[in-house]
Amino acid sequence: MNLDALRELIPSYAKDLSLNLGSLASDASLSAEQLQGCFLASAWAVGEPSTVRAIEAAVTDLSAEAREAAKAAAAIMGMNNVYYRSLHLLHNQEYRTLPARLRMNILGNPGAPKLDFELWSTAVSAINGCGACLDAHEGELRKHGATNVQIQTALRIAAVVNAVSAVLRAEAASQG
Repeated sequence: MNLDALRELIPSYAKDLSLNLGSLASDASLSAEQLQGCFLASAWAVGEPSTVRAIEAAVTDLSAEAREAAKAAAAIMGMNNVYYRSLHLLHNQEYRTLPARLRMNILGNPGAPKLDFELWSTAVSAINGCGACLDAHEGELRKHGATNVQIQTALRIAAVVNAVSAVLRAEAASQG
């Protein structure tokens, strides 16, 4: 996985982000598909154009179905993370007893192995800051045999992609 195009966009004051991108791109704790799916789902979750384009170009080991599943993880978690984080933050516990009444069909057949989709959903949930979803996905990952290191790698990818995107958005804003 080659993220050189994205790394070249990162200003010198954020060199640590560039270094982290480089090391994560070759992390061996995840399969190539899991790793690249985490990057892609994270990029789509943050939605910063330069990051999305660069990661889309760098992701070469994902099947068409896995690409769609990574994007689906970003889409469905974009909805679920807001909803379930809100339930967690509200003091009125009655909302937690009501059915969500939100369509989530993709969760039943995401188009990628369950472990991979859960890793990607975990990365997106970290970006979106939903503790309830993080706990739920971590539980599913445990059921499917994921290790602490694998889960941590998904979280590290989310953190770095989010930070790179924030820097690039700020740089674009400063340019007028």
